[in-house]
Amino acid sequence: MKIKRVLITGITGMVGSHLLDLLSKNSNLKIYGLCRWNSKYDNIISHMRKINSNNIELICGDLRDPISIYKLMEKSRPDQIYHLAAQSFPTASFSNPIETYETNINGTATILEASKNLKNKNIKIHICSSSEVYGKVDKKYIPINESVPFHPASPYAISKVGTDLVAQHYAEAYGLNIFITRMFTHTGPRRSDFFHESTFAKQIALIEKKIISPIIKVGNLDSLRTYADVRDAVNAYSLLMNSQKTKPGDVFNIGGDYSCTVRETLNFLVKLSHFRKKIKIIVERDRLRPLDADLQVPDILKFKKIIYWKKKYTYKKTMVDLLNFWRKRIKESGDIIIR
Repeated sequence: MKIKRVLITGITGMVGSHLLDLLSKNSNLKIYGLCRWNSKYDNIISHMRKINSNNIELICGDLRDPISIYKLMEKSRPDQIYHLAAQSFPTASFSNPIETYETNINGTATILEASKNLKNKNIKIHICSSSEVYGKVDKKYIPINESVPFHPASPYAISKVGTDLVAQHYAEAYGLNIFITRMFTHTGPRRSDFFHESTFAKQIALIEKKIISPIIKVGNLDSLRTYADVRDAVNAYSLLMNSQKTKPGDVFNIGGDYSCTVRETLNFLVKLSHFRKKIKIIVERDRLRPLDADLQVPDILKFKKIIYWKKKYTYKKTMVDLLNFWRKRIKESGDIIIR
């Protein structure tokens, strides 16, 4: 069987590393991963023996450096691209909007321009957009389908609108076999503590180790979120990549089926701790966004019409695994910074 060459941008991130976990089980794949020269390898530590071998190869580059991306494409010459790399923190994007736009919009355009120049008509490309493009959604649009108007609520969301539109343009104008996903909240082990549920879990783990006082610092607790597990998310991506039913420029909402407020997620995580009766909650103004995407409930009917996606992880399992991830990480690495 012919070996397929797969490129994962952002391979050291939460999503990229879980995708690597999934795809590395297939011996018929040669996997290339884009990472920056200063990337941390914590998330892919279990693969270190295989890296730069016949199965997995890391290539350093930066989405803001077109020369490095063209070299990446020439070396990897992929049959499939999972473009996951991004400046992906909505809150951080308010203080770093230009970097966010350059990385996410220009970086995606560079990846697609380099793909076009490979002249490989069979290359298939996954562009990872975000449910954040819908932003501040009117209640009449709930649940959110792919035709709901964009109303981005952060520079990050604006950058993902740009990413989304650039991808659709390259599919239509140049015939590249691109599909776009707008994934709703997905979490689990390795989730960055820049995100609400992960910083809750990390603070709980720090409280349990008596590193900090029994106080959890929070932002907006009233936003509604629909949660999926990152391990189910990467399985969805793989199923789409290998489906014969997608068409160039297709856009798919993907998300879980359990919706609750951020407050309910916080309460659930707190109840998992033996410190639950001692913990106090404090809202910090710096954790509140100027504008928030507060109704994130997906309609994934279009996706389900072509893909049989059987989720393996319940909301409870996802949150338990997230908390245990932080308990283990703090014990082993002493990561005590609170974001």
